Amino acid sequence: MAARDDGGNGLGAARVLDGDEVQGVLTGAFYQAPPESSRQLRAERDASKAKPTHYKVICISMYTKDLEQLDELVDKLKARGITKANRSALIRVALEQLDIEKVPRGM
Repeated sequence: MAARDDGGNGLGAARVLDGDEVQGVLTGAFYQAPPESSRQLRAERDASKAKPTHYKVICISMYTKDLEQLDELVDKLKARGITKANRSALIRVALEQLDIEKVPRGM
């Protein structure tokens, strides 16, 4: 492969690269955060998105045995044709039917 002719002055790369671009990358300007106006626009856009108020996403811990039982019940409901059965729906049904007078003290 033949070497490029840079005119003998060693400035072949200098003709390809713009000095301002090189300086910008070297000073870190290339990696700076967006201007304040961009951040503010993004924050306003995110704030304008309506968030649902009729439910909340939560995280609870359950024993694996209880999760297996819950999943088995969901599978049985789906086998009966209740296609929208899922963990949260089953827990909601259980809450509606709960009689707190029958809950054991030691839980």
